[in-house]
Amino acid sequence: MLQSGEIAVAGIGETPVGKVPEFTSIQLHASAIIDAVRDAGVELADIDCLITGNSRVQPYLYHAEMIAEYLGITPTHCMTVNTGGSTTASLVDVSAAMLETGRCNVAVIAKADNLATGMGRSATVESMASIGHPEFESHTGPFIVALYALLAARYMHEYDVTAEQLATVAVVDRYHASLNPAAQYRTAISVADVVGSRMICDPLHLLECAPVSDAGGAVVLTRADRARDLRHPPVLLLGAGESHVFEHVSQAPSLTVTGAVESGRAAFAAAGVTPADIDVAMVYDAFSFIQCLQLEDLGFCAKGEGGAFVADGHTRLGGSLPINTHGGVLSHSHAGKPSSLFLITEAVRQLRGDCDARQVDGADLALVHAEGGILASHSTLVFGRRAP
Repeated sequence: MLQSGEIAVAGIGETPVGKVPEFTSIQLHASAIIDAVRDAGVELADIDCLITGNSRVQPYLYHAEMIAEYLGITPTHCMTVNTGGSTTASLVDVSAAMLETGRCNVAVIAKADNLATGMGRSATVESMASIGHPEFESHTGPFIVALYALLAARYMHEYDVTAEQLATVAVVDRYHASLNPAAQYRTAISVADVVGSRMICDPLHLLECAPVSDAGGAVVLTRADRARDLRHPPVLLLGAGESHVFEHVSQAPSLTVTGAVESGRAAFAAAGVTPADIDVAMVYDAFSFIQCLQLEDLGFCAKGEGGAFVADGHTRLGGSLPINTHGGVLSHSHAGKPSSLFLITEAVRQLRGDCDARQVDGADLALVHAEGGILASHSTLVFGRRAP
């Protein structure tokens, strides 16, 4: 079993986000990795474990090996792994195990894609139309947003959550993004703007659905004892948990209780903390209602109270639990797989105290939660500035 605080994030790297036509998917990967390595104070040649997720725009059979080849490095371990939005958080746990057992010394996780300029919105959406169960779902033609809308409608019905409460998630994300020069969308929006925006799939409006972006990010992990000799004070991995309850919505045991219950419980137990101890959280929110639902399942509020929790201001800077201070998936960017990686890079920045106008005072503990598929796979991480 991994020992809390033995593994650290030593470096982070991010590319510009939004529309970045001058970069291919490969170049976005490479740029993010180079920035992360430089941030950590190590060399590209030090990477002995490289993990990527394949690109939609430029897929390769051996993607991680191709990125290594492009960078001119020969890591001992190369892996290309995909489990949707939860991939990056799951891979932090995998990398930590390899580092702790001595299988590698410097692990890099990198995700990037140029969906906005390399594929375009229409082609990106069409490419996601086959996610449903091939026997029970796909023949009816549901796109990803329709499957999420099914869950959102049930959640709102079962717990009397209002459209205005869910809209507040997008409003808070946008406010935080307005303080982040790197975010894709920074113009303020109101609850009225969100509920008045075009209906994409009832009950989900345009402004509570993730954009299509170009973006890339990377993180460098190493053992904490080594990280202490590098450029930044290490951000320690204190706990991790995963849950993979189903793959297809038609097979889900519940439409309103997610695997975040189990992944969160495991991560908190490993870290030796409770939800009340967390200072800042990054919670995947490709659609607004996801954040409310997962806040409940992670234990930050009672079941059915996620909408009210957000609407009452708890998740805004200055609230009891600032969430997605970079702008979240809804306003920072959504290039597919990199989205959850930006949750980690923002958590690291918060714990370093490097977030300027969006800095959470006294941030010592940060939670990252990501989900993949249609609320199918869940991964939770707890990071801290010091070991418990």
